[in-house]
Amino acid sequence: MEKSEMRNLQEVLRDEMVMHERICDLLKKNPMTIPELAKALNKPSWETTVWIMSMRRYGMVAELPKSRGDDYFKYTILPEESE
Repeated sequence: MEKSEMRNLQEVLRDEMVMHERICDLLKKNPMTIPELAKALNKPSWETTVWIMSMRRYGMVAELPKSRGDDYFKYTILPEESE
């Protein structure tokens, strides 16, 4: 994707809540890496990274251990805490 085609970060953040739901739906089926999620969502990896990192920050997803040091992390949904 060329720089002129990149969306503004504010636009990416505006889509955050909608994309959280879509990412959760994908991760409920099986753990996925950021490149796999980006391909499934048909979005650039950098946008997917922004959404995954915000979900990680808020305890919605966690990365699974890697078998090799140079592999991508796979992300999985964390169970919601019931209050």
